[in-house]
Amino acid sequence: QVQLVESGGALVQPGGSLRLSCAASGFTFSTYTMNWYRQVPGKEREWVGLISASSKLKNYADSVRGRFTISRDNAKNTLYLQMNSLSPEDTAVYYCNKNPPALWGKGTLVTVSS
Repeated sequence: QVQLVESGGALVQPGGSLRLSCAASGFTFSTYTMNWYRQVPGKEREWVGLISASSKLKNYADSVRGRFTISRDNAKNTLYLQMNSLSPEDTAVYYCNKNPPALWGKGTLVTVSS
């Protein structure tokens, strides 16, 4: 079965950086476009960005473009989200998922605060 396990969340100061990981299993990871999402408690889940199967295509939400970078290692079935210049508005639980989406993982909490 499809399993998505996010990790790497932490408490970080404004202006700091963090790298999240998403370990995927149960499907042929290398053939799927993958996405990052985030959700603040009480609000709808927000799309952050995507990366195509070959990594040739990447797209980002306006709110993170220029600060966040998505990458993947198909040999390791792992998706990454490099987050730089973090602000308190980036505080959320971060999730990964494929296109089309599978069952959601538990996510990883990123807190940006001084």
